[in-house]
Amino acid sequence: MNHAHKLTDVATLRSQARKHIEAGAVTAGYNADRDRVVKLLNEALATEIVCVLRYRRHHFMARGIHGQSVGAEFLIHSNEEQGHADLLAARIVQLGGEPDFSPDSLSQRSHAEYVAGDTLTQMIQENLVAERIAIDSYRDMILYLGDQDPTTSVLLKQILAVEEEHADELADLLEGLPAHPV
Repeated sequence: MNHAHKLTDVATLRSQARKHIEAGAVTAGYNADRDRVVKLLNEALATEIVCVLRYRRHHFMARGIHGQSVGAEFLIHSNEEQGHADLLAARIVQLGGEPDFSPDSLSQRSHAEYVAGDTLTQMIQENLVAERIAIDSYRDMILYLGDQDPTTSVLLKQILAVEEEHADELADLLEGLPAHPV
């Protein structure tokens, strides 16, 4: 057990909590660069929104013998990505920032691209590429934060786990479908 960190006494905790209460969840113990973290979270938010929209399109456009089942999976993923977007937006606000939902700059801020895809195989491939981008993005953000912002790190790790699950499911869907170049 590590006893190197000395616990703050209750009187000090109470006194610190009363100072700068307008900062909400961001206390003096917050060690990360808040503006940078908010910028990164807004990029992640844009990525999630683009993924919501792409999955939604693919849900409605899925055709062929596997179209109904794959389209249903796209809808599930779309809804989960929307949940991620909501979590990210809430965290941005907790950090004193403003979530950027502006459609004008969405695709520029997103790490993933919005690619329509003509066939079911192409749709699955484009979604898999986007998930792989998101996985690396979230991993980078988690490493960047280190132990400076544990709450954001935990949130990003939870989202990362779902993105990895999506990538795995999409890779499974590709098996048995005709191959198309990415």
